[in-house]
Amino acid sequence: MEITANNWPYPYWVAHRGAGKLAPENTLAAFRRGASHGYRMFECDVKLSADGMPFLLHDDTLERTTNGQGVAGEHTWEVLSKLDAGRWHSPEFAGETLPRLDSIARYCLDHGYFLNIEIKPTPGLESHTGTVVAFEAARLWKDAAVPPIPPLLTSFQPLALAAARAAQPQLPRGLLLDELRAGWLDTARQLECIAIVCNHTLWNADTVSQAKKAGFRLLSYTVNDQASARRLIDLGTDGIITDRVDAFKPDE
Repeated sequence: MEITANNWPYPYWVAHRGAGKLAPENTLAAFRRGASHGYRMFECDVKLSADGMPFLLHDDTLERTTNGQGVAGEHTWEVLSKLDAGRWHSPEFAGETLPRLDSIARYCLDHGYFLNIEIKPTPGLESHTGTVVAFEAARLWKDAAVPPIPPLLTSFQPLALAAARAAQPQLPRGLLLDELRAGWLDTARQLECIAIVCNHTLWNADTVSQAKKAGFRLLSYTVNDQASARRLIDLGTDGIITDRVDAFKPDE
């Protein structure tokens, strides 16, 4: 299925890093917790181990969300796979491991869930990470028993998105922005993105109008209060990424 801005199949509500803060972020436990609240689309961060394995982790370093130390991308997958990525959150999740992208893909494909993969490269590995993640995503979704909706690839790093486009141009892409720098729409056009994913405070009547006239779908992160969500819905945006899977019902 070809995904375009006009042929947009993704749900409006997206669970951030699996289940926001209700479970250890970017783990299978978080995906399961998000799903238990009715969410059908998930956002996650993917980077590469030292030996090239795509796995889920937000930070460049390991200390905040695991019992490991140092730059995650400087460790082999054998080392990373043995870390505890759950105890930092709460005793309930002690022993939860860092998942590989293929494990999360299987979970989503088995249950008919949608995925937003944020390409989160170790600094200096932007192009390589974009290439590897795109090839792996294409392989995983191609091998599914039933033709599924492919993942939406997003990144703050234009080099990563350019590499993903070169590797697997058919996979849909979105440009992540934490500020509206000069030429933001041109950058998204050049990368042949179909979506722009902004810090939610950047969307207003003017920026929404500009992006819609340029033909993009509009998503927002990370929206955790009712007033902000209502403002974005009223503006006519196309998706909300939230930590508060317990506060927003995705079927409403």
